[in-house]
Amino acid sequence: MMICERDDFSLTGPLHLTSIDWANEHHRRSVAASLVQGIYVAERDRQLQRIGPDLALSPIWSEFFHFRLLRKLVDDADNSIFGGIYEYKPPQPPSHTVKSMEMSPRFVIAFRGTVTKADSISRDIELDIHVIRNGLHTTTRFEIAIQAVRNIVASVGSGSNVWLAGHSLGASMALLTGKTTARTGVFPECFAFNPPFLSAPIERIKDKRIKHGIRIAGSVITAGLALAKKATQQYNQNHRALPAPPDPFATLSDWFPRLYVNPGDHLCSEYIGYFEHRNKMEEIGIGFVERVATQHSLGGMLLGGQEPIHLMPSSVLTVNLTSSRDFKQAHGIHQWWGEDQNFETKVYQYN
Repeated sequence: MMICERDDFSLTGPLHLTSIDWANEHHRRSVAASLVQGIYVAERDRQLQRIGPDLALSPIWSEFFHFRLLRKLVDDADNSIFGGIYEYKPPQPPSHTVKSMEMSPRFVIAFRGTVTKADSISRDIELDIHVIRNGLHTTTRFEIAIQAVRNIVASVGSGSNVWLAGHSLGASMALLTGKTTARTGVFPECFAFNPPFLSAPIERIKDKRIKHGIRIAGSVITAGLALAKKATQQYNQNHRALPAPPDPFATLSDWFPRLYVNPGDHLCSEYIGYFEHRNKMEEIGIGFVERVATQHSLGGMLLGGQEPIHLMPSSVLTVNLTSSRDFKQAHGIHQWWGEDQNFETKVYQYN
């Protein structure tokens, strides 16, 4: 049987991480990405009938770091494995410091992205379209995912020991389940690798002045439409004597999902400009416009006003500054555990 190199941990996995320091960002990122890769490989194991300890390639992607796959999350439409619940079982006695162990997860719920194989491609593309239409919350896959997250959070009693992780379509699922959970006051750690940001690819424009001008114009238009919509809703509420609903964006401002993006990946690179633009608008004195615009997307309002998954109040944004040879590499998950990559991390908080 032909073995795909990317599925083989001994060829492409982070073999250098023989001891994990949970206080180390590179270690945390690498383990989270590897667990997501484990879900990709589990689905390819299923489709290629690589079953049993001698053939299955997925277990080592988690067991190498002392994680056990408790449960596979299976899509009810095509029986594909789209996620999994991992439990951390540290070696005894633990090889970590007390501080490191305090920062370790107890459970990680991981979600894969699109698998371009016959048994799953049509369902995955259907989910991709739901992401574009801001309708992922209406799918049965989301229902299965959020129920799994709720059950784990309830068993642990808090969100700090629960990690969510996903890549591409799976990053959208991690962010949506994370947002939904954070609105209840429980803030799980979230690792979103190459999360889709659905917008015109403004970040690819080289001229900074043109790029900035387009973003300002977009913010003004988006904020204007949003304020007009809000005024209409306020008018209707006043006539019905209804209390104003809480600001859904502000309630999430203390949750900091970790977003991992590559400038060469046009599906996620707009996050770079999205957060930088906020700071620039504050610098030129019109931050109030962007505070409204940043909560909305033109496409989202035109599609019925459902809050887009990709818009985040706050985040820890990590950009891979290492040049990629093509889109496939820029969008791939293997980059996120590479030792030779140049990462830049910035923290953004919504005020």
